[in-house]
Amino acid sequence: MSAAAYSRALLREAGAAEVPIREPEEQDCPAADWAQSGALALTGRPDGPPLLPRAAIPTCARGSALALGELASAPNLAALDGPALLGERAALDGLSRRGRISAGGSCRLLEARDGWLAVGLPRGEEDARLLPAWVGIEATGDPWQSIETALARLPVKVALERGRLLGLPIAASSPGGSTYPVPWLSVSRHGERRPGRSRANQVADLTSLWAGPLCGQLLVGAGLAVSKVESSTRPDGARSGSPQLFRLLNGAKSKQAFDFSTEQGRRALRQYLTSVDIVIESARPRALRQLGIVAEEWLAEAPGRIWCGITGYGRNGPAAEWVALGDDAAAAAGLPFRVGEPEQPQFVGDAIADPLTGLHAAVAIMASRERGGGELLDVTLSGVVARAMDHHAAVEGEVVMRPGGWFVDTGSAFAPVSAPRARAYSPPIT
Repeated sequence: MSAAAYSRALLREAGAAEVPIREPEEQDCPAADWAQSGALALTGRPDGPPLLPRAAIPTCARGSALALGELASAPNLAALDGPALLGERAALDGLSRRGRISAGGSCRLLEARDGWLAVGLPRGEEDARLLPAWVGIEATGDPWQSIETALARLPVKVALERGRLLGLPIAASSPGGSTYPVPWLSVSRHGERRPGRSRANQVADLTSLWAGPLCGQLLVGAGLAVSKVESSTRPDGARSGSPQLFRLLNGAKSKQAFDFSTEQGRRALRQYLTSVDIVIESARPRALRQLGIVAEEWLAEAPGRIWCGITGYGRNGPAAEWVALGDDAAAAAGLPFRVGEPEQPQFVGDAIADPLTGLHAAVAIMASRERGGGELLDVTLSGVVARAMDHHAAVEGEVVMRPGGWFVDTGSAFAPVSAPRARAYSPPIT
């Protein structure tokens, strides 16, 4: 199945009207897409060759970009290189493949007593203070060796339950696929459609880190007016990470800041949201309700509004409060077992669920906008990766060393394994 076929399937699932996809299907080669994406260079052990995953993720990223380009009809998106988005952070930060350690370094694949876990400690010392309550060890020095020893004695279920109660991004990973299957997109109607031909154009981006900000940045490329909304006291944690990535994803947006810790600030935020048509957020539903913001009520207040929540595993049920980030969400879908030896899972790419979900969320929003909105969109990190893994495109090839570096032998050509690359940031025209 080709990128064009994935694009058409995605548009159907997002509820978009049928649009032609201008992509010659005979050009598809998923193994070559991996080689060119930059994400293959990030997959495998640091002392070994890049490992070719048995899932056509970059081809799906290309299909998602095709779908978005057709929906947006915007010159800025016409040449969007979907596969390259998978390696942008690595390109900007100089990251490389690290096997069972994520490219970013904060997540690891570890064996519990009866299975594998992806464990993230993204907040450093703050997360380390949770270790006594989680696995019964004190945080001294580098905690990972002690965590590995402690987890070997714990069942997966126990480690998951404790970790999730403490707010850790943690997931079971299995060769059988998703350990908590959820759809990539759920749509529910809570408001009226926008009448006539007018479309929602004012966007409040309340998200943080990578998936949501990328979605917002893609909407800027589609011609929408996007504002980055942050807490003045606890801004986006990505500000303390890669400044280049933060600027790339947020530099073209206008800025709004509110003090979420005061009633005056929360009231100002709620008032501001009455002036926008689209909200993108990645918070757990409980957190927004504490600010007095209920998505369903906001949608019902005016026609044509769109609310897109980006979650790990969905807005409803027990998973609604689980914390998820790009690496552990991909592990929950089973992606680490689609590479290398069956019993030796490896991270694939860099937090690959994030850029892939940013693409899919933008498609979902543009499709809802096309049909008049009034909808709540629930886009899930783990569901997006699982959806792409289900794309029936054979990844056939072998990574080989040749003069000049690593190549993928596709059977008909040798495709060089490209280093990760990032788009150039262009300041907005004022």
